[in-house]
Parts: sequence; structure tokens; C-alpha cells
Amino acid sequence: MLTITDLRAEIDGKEILKGLSLTVNAGEVHAIMGPNGAGKSTLGYVLGGRPNYEATGGSVTFGGEDLLDMDAHARAAAGLFLGFQYPVEIPGISNVQFLREALNSQRRARGEAPLSGGEFLKLARAQADALGMDQEMLKRPVNVGFSGGEKKRNEMVQMGILGPRLAILDETDSGLDIDALKAVGDGINRIMRAPDKAVILITHYQRLLDYVQPDFVHVLEAGRITRTGGPELALQLEREGYGVAA
Repeated sequence: MLTITDLRAEIDGKEILKGLSLTVNAGEVHAIMGPNGAGKSTLGYVLGGRPNYEATGGSVTFGGEDLLDMDAHARAAAGLFLGFQYPVEIPGISNVQFLREALNSQRRARGEAPLSGGEFLKLARAQADALGMDQEMLKRPVNVGFSGGEKKRNEMVQMGILGPRLAILDETDSGLDIDALKAVGDGINRIMRAPDKAVILITHYQRLLDYVQPDFVHVLEAGRITRTGGPELALQLEREGYGVAA
């Protein structure tokens, strides 16, 4: 599904990714761990097409297409979803307005008919119920006044509505209490655990991986993936830190 080969990227002229390679197949969950400043969030931003994060070398293919040659909205329409460590607030635009426009824009780009208001509301309410989110929050401005846990639940509702093929989730566990962490983990499994979907979880901690079992754990250090293992690698890192022997 996703093939990254010798990817190099910089922000404001400073090289952050220094020859990163990774292959993610459909049906897989990959966790990426690493110290601060290693390039984990930069990887997510480069794949998502965030402005000012410039790929300077290597290649990325998504579903056989050149991902780096696509605009951000085209990447989303192709099935890529980027979850943020700190979801932004959008005053003046309700969740319902935002999500309906986002979904229908993607559907139009894929040659599909847009959903009617009634069809969309039925979908949105079902996703909110599944995440334990009060449906009144769908009417509120996007993330405005939400707690950290509410923002992450809201992001999972967004993901459920958009139905991506590949979700890149940047420290989704950040700021979550135990109940919210379990709800988010259950949401990831419900929405993305499928033979035709895949997940990249960027995280500092083992705790999210207790709920979303990864197939592979990678250590990203100084702009490259230096180690790969199974779930046991995350447990080792939790015990011993990133200075453990390879």
C-alpha cells in the first residue's frame, strides 16, 4: 500500500529525514517510536502534504501512485488520513459543516455522488455513538472548547466518517486519560482493522499499543529507521529507553 524509499525531507532548510525507508502493506499496523526530534512528526507531515515540509530526495508511492506529486487534498481523496498530536480549533464552522464538506469533496474527487444532508447525519451520528461522543458536539465549532480527550475522540469520529485506506496518527494518545485512551484505541481497531486498510501509529509510549496491537514496531532515530521488531520491542523500549543495544 505504502512504500517509502530513501526519503529525505527538510523544514526551513534543515534536513530532518535522512534516508528513511518503510513499507506498509494492507492489513498491517506499524508503530513508530523514537526520541524527541528524531523526525516522527515530520514523517507524518511530509506524507500528509503539510506546507513547508519539503521532500528533497527519495520516493513515496501510495497505492501505486506517486504520493509526493499529489496535492494534500488529492492525497486525502486517495484515502490518506493524518491525525494530529494537537488538533486545531476552527471557530465559526461546526463539526457537521466541516465533515460533510470534507467527505463530499472527497467523494466528488473519486467520482462518487455526494451524500445528502440526511444520509450524512445518519453516518455522523453512528460514528459519534460508536466513540461515545455526545451528538451535541457535532453541532459545536470544530474542537473549540474541547478537552484534549474530546479533541481526540472527535478526530476518531472524523476518521470513521471519512473512511481512509491509510491512517497516520501522530501521538493520538497524547493527553488522554485511561477511559479516553481505551475509547480511541477501540475506535482505531473498529475503523481501521481491515484487510484493505493500514495504520501508522506515531507514539512515545507503549500504553496505546496495549489497545492497538502493532504488527511491527520501528525505532526512528536521527531521521532514519534504525531498528524494527514486533510488539516486544516497544516493551523493551519502555523498560530500557532508546539507548538499548540493537
